Amino acid sequence: MHGLVEEIYLAPEGGARMEKVEQAEALAGFGLRGDRYCERRGYYSYMDSEVCQVTLIEAEDLEEVARTAGLHVLNGEHRRNLVTRGVRLEQLAGKRFRIGTAVLEYDRTRPPCSYLQSLTEPGMTCALVERSGICARVIKSGLIRSKDPITIL
Repeated sequence: MHGLVEEIYLAPEGGARMEKVEQAEALAGFGLRGDRYCERRGYYSYMDSEVCQVTLIEAEDLEEVARTAGLHVLNGEHRRNLVTRGVRLEQLAGKRFRIGTAVLEYDRTRPPCSYLQSLTEPGMTCALVERSGICARVIKSGLIRSKDPITIL
């Protein structure tokens, strides 16, 4: 796999602004330390079936949304944890993959929701349909850094 993690974002609680960080500690069975869902303070934390431990989205899709829809999505407004480059995330379906020293496993697609749009701007939900990323589970704890490669195991 030739993809990599381009950017990392965390939000301490549901609705909080996504903050760009250079690295994050992935905790097996929980998510990224300091992020709302790992800390059980995310908007969907009350619904175990909706909680994503780690969310990923393709930089190429974000750039397309910014270019074609004119929406602000390049500074964390997408509300996903990891922005990837050079990998089609749907190719990770059914697979485990290493990022840094952490091992993650594809969980499911992460469709956009009206809550995302309520935190950002009109048109966001529609613009991200079919390109809103995936959810992954943390299988092995480890450190994820910006520019770490994504390797299918």
